[in-house]
Amino acid sequence: MADHLINALQQMRIVPVIRHPDTRIAETACRILVEEGARGLEITMTVPDADGLMTRLGATHPDIVLGAGTVLDADQADRAIAAGASFVVSPCWCDDVATACRAAQIPYLPGAMTPGEVLHHARNGAHVVKVFPADASGGPGFLKALRAVFPDIPLMPTGGVTPDNAAAYLAAGALCVGMGGNLLPAAALDQGDEAGARDLIRAALQGAR
Repeated sequence: MADHLINALQQMRIVPVIRHPDTRIAETACRILVEEGARGLEITMTVPDADGLMTRLGATHPDIVLGAGTVLDADQADRAIAAGASFVVSPCWCDDVATACRAAQIPYLPGAMTPGEVLHHARNGAHVVKVFPADASGGPGFLKALRAVFPDIPLMPTGGVTPDNAAAYLAAGALCVGMGGNLLPAAALDQGDEAGARDLIRAALQGAR
């Protein structure tokens, strides 16, 4: 399963990260992203009823790779996995989340900001390491340096990734990039301007690709 996910993430290149306090708006964003060609989504557990949203997305879009983000404890991990999450992401290493993922044989993608954390996570079973926050860590240059010393550890930079710098991260050796606030037009979605939101999402996806 881990190899299949790594191949899928590499083909996606961009993993939209869905984070919004309104479930309805988050669901609209997911629908637009899928219609505009996104092949995978990371739904953060900060979205109200995130597991319900993942269940609905899995039923309506069974070909989309769904992940759960901002998973901080075993209960969240169990709920996300039960809702159909194909991978689980945390902003840092969480022992109980790692244990839950291992038991369910679901790939775990914990966040790291230092070389020591990257190595720790990989040695303890992380299938992909999320470099977070990528911009504050040092951007594409830092990622390139990590790849030089850890060529066999798949890295997914997230945090501050934009349509303008996504290509630089990928060129530096990122397996894929996670993109949240710089991809989702929150203002347009909050105002109910779905057409405007779609135009902005389409432009952001095209720019990042």
